[in-house]
Amino acid sequence: MLRPALRRLILLLMTVIAASSLLFVLIHLGGDPIDGFVAPGSSPEVRQQVRDRIGLDRPLTEQYGVYIWRGLTGDFGESWRDRQPALAAVLARLPTTLGLAGVAIVIAVVAGVSAGIMSALPWPGPIQAAVRLLAMVGQAIPSFWLGTLCIFLFAATLGWLPASGNDGWRSVILPAFTVAAYPGSVLARIIQASMIERSSRPYVTTARGKGLRERTVWIRHVLPNAVLPALGFMGVQAGFLVGGTIVVESVFAYPGIGRLALQAATERDLPVLHAFVVVTVLLVSAVNIVIDAVSRGIDPRQRQRSTPGLGAAPG
Repeated sequence: MLRPALRRLILLLMTVIAASSLLFVLIHLGGDPIDGFVAPGSSPEVRQQVRDRIGLDRPLTEQYGVYIWRGLTGDFGESWRDRQPALAAVLARLPTTLGLAGVAIVIAVVAGVSAGIMSALPWPGPIQAAVRLLAMVGQAIPSFWLGTLCIFLFAATLGWLPASGNDGWRSVILPAFTVAAYPGSVLARIIQASMIERSSRPYVTTARGKGLRERTVWIRHVLPNAVLPALGFMGVQAGFLVGGTIVVESVFAYPGIGRLALQAATERDLPVLHAFVVVTVLLVSAVNIVIDAVSRGIDPRQRQRSTPGLGAAPG
């Protein structure tokens, strides 16, 4: 147990350092970082005062060392623009984004699993064809285009739902649906392919040979074994959900960390962006740990592979 935990910790630290380093390079490659929040035409004296205040007067190597240390210790300093604690700004908006992501995950799982099952069952019909078509379309449509279409149709034209903001549960529906469209569509196709592949396995043939009804065979023997690939996909998708929320929160003016990160990127506010990156890495890592634990609980073979001495005996 100690060795896998230590391996995960080292991998997490390396990921934080790599992501932080990439952000540092990108911010400094674009020119002077203070150009994002200092008024155009400011005097050289004013610009130098700002550089002195935020530490940009130091050598670049020293800036980088302090920057990485702050990322590892959680002390990101103050926002370069409004002088508020950077981590506090991210954490203040984190619950809003987590709520949006939670609703989106529920929609993606329910719709994706249902669509995957319907499209894999050996009883073809027009509904099955429509579900498969929707899954293909959901993968192809960019989230910003889908979000704009939802605003035009359900907010501007029909007036059913608000177009922006965070005013109660009705404001979550359109952004959550937009975020869920892509992962739900991919999940549907994974479930479909996994169920079709497992429907010809020997244990399924044995179940049919015992006289079980076809519906029972699919529900009891095919579906449970088709879930594991979907769990792995959701772990990988956790990182993409964060990227999706940045676009979707901007389209719907949703006050989460995605919109905050986009504003910080526009203003080149490195402390806020740094806090966002590290918090995101920690969240994605936590989600993957939970999914990995669930996968091991469902599939005993994974527990055996991860436990020394419990592997298969040599033949």
